[in-house]
Amino acid sequence: MKKWVVTLLSVMMVFTITACSSGGGNNSTNGAGATTDAAESTDTATDSGAAESDQLVPEEGASLIVWESKESRPFIEAIAKEFTEKYKVPVKFEEVAAPDQVNKLVNDGPAGIAADIVVFPHDNLGKAVTAGLVFPNDFHEAQTREANSELAVNAASFDGVLYGYPRSVETLIMFYNKDLLPEAPKTMEEVVELSKKMNDIPNKKYTYMWEIGNFYYDYMYLATTGGYVFGNNGSDKADIGLNNEGAVKGAAFLQQFAKQVLPLTTSDVTGDVKKGLFSSGQLAMNIDGPWAIPDLKKAGINLGAAVIPSIDGQPSKTFSGVKAWYVNSYTKYPNAAKLFAEYASTKDAQLKAFELNGVVPSNKEAAADPTVANDPFTVAVLEQFKNSYPMPAIPEMGSVWSPMAAGLADVLNKGKDPKAALDNAVQQIKDANK
Repeated sequence: MKKWVVTLLSVMMVFTITACSSGGGNNSTNGAGATTDAAESTDTATDSGAAESDQLVPEEGASLIVWESKESRPFIEAIAKEFTEKYKVPVKFEEVAAPDQVNKLVNDGPAGIAADIVVFPHDNLGKAVTAGLVFPNDFHEAQTREANSELAVNAASFDGVLYGYPRSVETLIMFYNKDLLPEAPKTMEEVVELSKKMNDIPNKKYTYMWEIGNFYYDYMYLATTGGYVFGNNGSDKADIGLNNEGAVKGAAFLQQFAKQVLPLTTSDVTGDVKKGLFSSGQLAMNIDGPWAIPDLKKAGINLGAAVIPSIDGQPSKTFSGVKAWYVNSYTKYPNAAKLFAEYASTKDAQLKAFELNGVVPSNKEAAADPTVANDPFTVAVLEQFKNSYPMPAIPEMGSVWSPMAAGLADVLNKGKDPKAALDNAVQQIKDANK
């Protein structure tokens, strides 16, 4: 009997040693197979009370690729160096603009040649999720929710599941040249009056300018007076509010406002044209986002920033976006990728991104840090953000941009009836999403 017990214990020890030596099982997994292993790893860590990121162990031999835009290279290289020193996982940067990443991931992900970690605006999340391209933020979910603003967390979620690791928030604000305009106007009516005095169209001197051919910029005119993209907080594709009574009222306001303030065609006002005029002192007020801050500071302008003037007595309601890190579901190294996504979105990382690129943190402690809270440009973004509308994240949002840009171009360039133009645009959106 005693000999039998010893034999049984020996067998049990063999199984125990074999199980322990198998690791997380992620070293050779790819695609959907990695989901199960990663989930099991997460569940085990959660059940044992794990909460810190360093309790998630990178796969043996892991190396990572990160996609980010050109201007973010200094930040990625700095944060990658820190991450590699801590986790011994090399990280490579590849330049891919954030708005292009999901489309690229559609093909490159299944082919196994995509980045392990990507970053894109939250309105692309629905497309990424429905195509099965990104993992949920499971292991770090609790700390992500606690650390970031509720709006940012909601924007990085789809159908109630958190996928992203928020890193920044953005919306349009008004920059102004203090040498031309010592104090920012509060209302669009004031802008009209200033334009009567300051506009000198033959000499290409303008008072107030936005990208009139870009629906991201034009949306505020429709939204402030009651228009919206999709109902139920942007999730109901059947409820389109871009040709309702409020939207038509806003488009009519936009038509008259542009005639008085910016009598140009939509093709005349590109981002580069606007930037050049503002930088050279030929434009007093420039509507742009926080991504423009570094270049505008370098231009040597006596630069000011403020919320966008009110429309029809109401605070202007702009689009807002949240950029977050996401883990490619086809990565060979999900543990390492999740660790990097979390590491690159911490308070310290967001402060570094603010320092290098001027991005506005989604992390609550970072946003409250004196280096951020005392910056007038960031303050303007955060104030305008309070009156913003997060771009819908459902895939149908992709069918909105072109029809609305074309419809408003007809309103602005051809003097078309606003209701007819919006009705036509909405019908195109419905047809595209059938």
